[in-house]
Amino acid sequence: MIDANTAELIPAFFGNFAQPPERSPRARNLSGAPPSYTLSMPRGEYLQYGGQAIIEGVMMRSPRYFSVACRAPNGQIVVETEAIEKTWIGRQRWLKWPFLRGSLALLDSMALGSKAMRFATSVQMDPKYQEPGGETVAAPSKRVQDATVAGTMVLALVIGFLIFNYLPNALAEYSQRAMGAHSGARINFVAELIKAVLFIGYIWAIGQFSDSIRDVFRYHGAEHKAINTLEHDRPLIIEECKLQTRLHPRCGTSFAIIVLLLGFIVFIPLPRYPVTGHQGNPLVDVTVRVLIEIAILPFIAGIAYELLRIAGKFRDDRLVKMLFSPGLATQYLTTREPREDQIEVALEALKAVVEAEESHPSATKEESNVIESTPPAVAG
Repeated sequence: MIDANTAELIPAFFGNFAQPPERSPRARNLSGAPPSYTLSMPRGEYLQYGGQAIIEGVMMRSPRYFSVACRAPNGQIVVETEAIEKTWIGRQRWLKWPFLRGSLALLDSMALGSKAMRFATSVQMDPKYQEPGGETVAAPSKRVQDATVAGTMVLALVIGFLIFNYLPNALAEYSQRAMGAHSGARINFVAELIKAVLFIGYIWAIGQFSDSIRDVFRYHGAEHKAINTLEHDRPLIIEECKLQTRLHPRCGTSFAIIVLLLGFIVFIPLPRYPVTGHQGNPLVDVTVRVLIEIAILPFIAGIAYELLRIAGKFRDDRLVKMLFSPGLATQYLTTREPREDQIEVALEALKAVVEAEESHPSATKEESNVIESTPPAVAG
């Protein structure tokens, strides 16, 4: 099990959902047999389901609900299902337009991930879910948990911004100037190359040196297998889920790779020094450059999201597979083959959210912006 201290080291996601749970958490022993049933649902509906790996569990979401399933220290699976609260941002229809909805989908996934992470942490520390005779740690108050998750998320975003944006631009600027280069396009190319190397190196490294993160990656693989089982019209049982691939075209890892590749297309020809037209103070030049990239990034995210939707809808097309193969290949770094008990957790979360969605049919049909799993600061 991942203890609470380790949990705080895993970057969380942003969000504040005040909607009370619509159903109480339920617990089931590992030995309990999961129900076997096949869902009859139009294939288009499958694009409305996604999820994320969290501490000792998985979060799954549908257009109107999300469920979190966690393996408690005593072996039980604890599941909670809630309605997705409509925030002010989520009610803005113009943010759901093509090429704008990508940023909304990313923020939405991060918000749900934050709530799921808080629930998972509370399960791991709740005395009633501890092993008999095991050491009991007093759980902090909800306010302390919320502050810890929010603080961890902000810190992770700041560190991520510095490492994957500011640092590459600074290294490219100073190294190329030292080599006597004055071409903005050349410096831009070096900066984008450094971004890619740092990102791939980061997700490789955290999977090599931390058992806790490798376990999250296994849950990431279990989450993908569960979604793939649903999308292939197979029964939601462990035996069927084990046969599925741990890769998924709508994964947030693929989203991140698409963003990186689009960076080469967009940022390399973009003027390096738009204010002065020539090199000046390197620190000022780098800062201005980074601010420009931040302003453009939401549009790149929008394009990446539309491409990700295409990958999901035409996942079996040979050309689509070839074009999106870099993202799929990178998922071998952010996923691991899950154990059966981890697959069971993922299936419990998925079945709970599907049950909630089908038990409360909506009079109006509204499309949900779903990234299958969030681009991993650790995993998604």
